[in-house]
Amino acid sequence: MKKQVVLYKKLSPLLMARLHEHADVTLIDNLNPEGIAQLRDALPRAQGLLGASLKLDAQLLDLAPHLEAIASVSVGVDNYDIDYLTERRILLSNTPDVLTETTADTGFALILATARRVVELANMVRAGQWQRNIGPVHFGTDVHGKTLGIIGMGRIGEALAQRGHFGFGMPVIYHSHSPKPAVEQRFNAQYRSLTELLQQADFICLTLPLTAETEGLIGAEEYALMRPDSIFINISRGKVVDETALIEALRTGQIRAAGLDVFEREPLQTDSPLLTLNNVVATPHMGSATHETREAMARCAVDNLLMALAGERPKNLVNAAAWQA
Repeated sequence: MKKQVVLYKKLSPLLMARLHEHADVTLIDNLNPEGIAQLRDALPRAQGLLGASLKLDAQLLDLAPHLEAIASVSVGVDNYDIDYLTERRILLSNTPDVLTETTADTGFALILATARRVVELANMVRAGQWQRNIGPVHFGTDVHGKTLGIIGMGRIGEALAQRGHFGFGMPVIYHSHSPKPAVEQRFNAQYRSLTELLQQADFICLTLPLTAETEGLIGAEEYALMRPDSIFINISRGKVVDETALIEALRTGQIRAAGLDVFEREPLQTDSPLLTLNNVVATPHMGSATHETREAMARCAVDNLLMALAGERPKNLVNAAAWQA
């Protein structure tokens, strides 16, 4: 008998066919209130879940007594109560690796866009305001040769370091839980305390996950340590940053600019002060949003789920303790 899978993310026809081959699938194609109601109705018979961008808390998952596995189409797992899942022996898997290079591309796009004021000046041209050669008031800042500071030297941090070091001749400094000799050797990178990095880097890039330790990591005190010509980039999670403090730092010129792909609340509200600032480049959490990468992530999630439901250990298991139990 096929396992019961609830899918709350649309997949390509090829992946849908593969999932249907091995499971009875209930598709929730929209996470609006009606879709959430459909999800709640489907949970009592669910043995597997596959999707993204939905917080699955204990209150919701208590409706799924037969649940065996969740395959998240994401690398971040902050939407899940891992202790709860482990206690119930529900296997949680994610999709690391396949989005590393694409997300690093996004990070570097934000570095370039903020440094060279691409969005601001492109909007000026589009509005018909380019009447003469631009002068110093519209000049940006160089990227090549500047110091790249990376907070969180995981897969994406390494990919960002590679682009900065080899592509733009940038000295790389980084902060993480501990020094990483292999990273230092490959990119001639140097470990710094968080305070030192904030004081020394020209570009300060967040690439770390959202955890209890990292939530609110960058606030008013941290912005005060940055230089007025610093540019701040966040491609990690919005709640790692105190957004109110960031807005104040941008308004007062405490830092030069910010490139943001993530926010405390998403989608970003239309009345957010961030949208009134010319020194902000804001993108809609698009870090992994290419056709190729999103398909690879979905394929990875399907692989993870089918392995788990077949009694095999998924390749990208998050809560190993659940498997050991």
